[in-house]
Amino acid sequence: MRLTLLAAVSVTVLALSGCTNETLDSVDISKVSNKTAYELSPKLVSKMTAMGIQKNAPVALRIFKEEGKLEVWKANTAGRFQMVKSYDICAWSGKLGPKTKEGDRQAPEGFYPLSPGQMNPNSSYYLAINTGYPNPYDRANGRGGTHLMIHGACSSSGCYSMTDEQMIEIFAFARDAFKGGQKTIQLQAFPFRMTAENMARHRDNPNMDFWKMLKVGYDQFEVTKRPPEVGFCEKKYVFNQETGGKALSPAGQCPPAMSTPPALMAAMSTYEKDYQRDYDKALKKYDGLVWYEPSEAERKAIVADKRKGRELAYAPTGTSLDAGKLMKVSELQARMEAQKEAEEAREAAKVQQAALEKVTATGSVPVPRENPVAEAAPSVQQTAAVEKSSRRGLFSLFSSDEPAAEPQQQPAQATPTVPAAQAAAAGNRIATPATPPATAGQTRTAGATTATVPVPAANPAEAEAQPTTVAEQASEPKKRPFWKLWGN
Repeated sequence: MRLTLLAAVSVTVLALSGCTNETLDSVDISKVSNKTAYELSPKLVSKMTAMGIQKNAPVALRIFKEEGKLEVWKANTAGRFQMVKSYDICAWSGKLGPKTKEGDRQAPEGFYPLSPGQMNPNSSYYLAINTGYPNPYDRANGRGGTHLMIHGACSSSGCYSMTDEQMIEIFAFARDAFKGGQKTIQLQAFPFRMTAENMARHRDNPNMDFWKMLKVGYDQFEVTKRPPEVGFCEKKYVFNQETGGKALSPAGQCPPAMSTPPALMAAMSTYEKDYQRDYDKALKKYDGLVWYEPSEAERKAIVADKRKGRELAYAPTGTSLDAGKLMKVSELQARMEAQKEAEEAREAAKVQQAALEKVTATGSVPVPRENPVAEAAPSVQQTAAVEKSSRRGLFSLFSSDEPAAEPQQQPAQATPTVPAAQAAAAGNRIATPATPPATAGQTRTAGATTATVPVPAANPAEAEAQPTTVAEQASEPKKRPFWKLWGN
């Protein structure tokens, strides 16, 4: 029964599509001399007349991201709005969900009033209408961003971008409504049509609480076919509320007596019961399944053929319905992990590329040091030469022929001796037994006298060159004091 009903609805939609989609008219902008003065085609005006809609009647715009649709609704003579035309959005950036900050590439979601001052006939993107983001709700919640538009050129960085042919008509719809006396045009931007089926399919999305708040306004429009009166208090949206004459403050408390008009409550009652019934059925249908929300890059990939032969600025995006899919929870987890790994790899590649560019710019390529193990320590001979040179001291400043300075004689009991191995290397010239040399800070004791004698370690290479006993030290020629260098 349900499938039969859906089929009937589909047939009805197809039958009406000839009047509501973009096949009704195709604007040749090359023949338009003044884009801001463009008049809607006679066919479109005749269609509106048949619907009981005047050319200058009020307008409302509705956007559905997931489907990639922008709809133009106009009020008939009874004040109820009807959809006049639906356009395929050429490009919108980011994913489903509201815009929260500058540079996040998210297109806004919510309710925004459009005034004549937000019409930009001199836009760099052919024609543009500023969405008015951020609105009081956005500001109260610390959200920001600038220059969020509906514009032409089919290129988006947070905007809703149309083709130039679409934009010239949308601009004309708004211009005519302002001429007819409308003060503000309500823009309703939704992530998707907020049916029970779609709400159940996206039940796990982290933006669901925000979407449920917008759904109140969505539902009231569906029932009344009139744009709801939008207010803000306690940092949230409120719709069609009676406040007893008290003004609403976006960040302040809602008035205690605020309420929904009884007539509206009665009209919404049946609608809400039907919705809950359909939502429960949808939950069973999607049990164990989750919706994979595609990225902007994935949406672009499915329409890559549309960019062939066009300028680089032309960047259409496909719909989330076409690029996304239902899958099991385990499948989604595996996919998300794979995406995380791929993102980490891309970030690592960016770091490496930045380092390479920096090196290229400076013209110097860092060369790794040689293996420290290969750096040989100074040889024994080199060490000995350095130590011997340092002992020449002040006298080397005046003569290179002066004999080495006589070492200061130490008490006999504190005189160090060289090891036996060095004595053997010196031709067994040391007759006394060898004892280990004193190290720095070692204390030697002679009788009752204790002295600390810092003695450098012996150098085997100087075993023959240095006197090893007191007798040999005494036989070395004495140096003259430096004050006798010029005397006798």
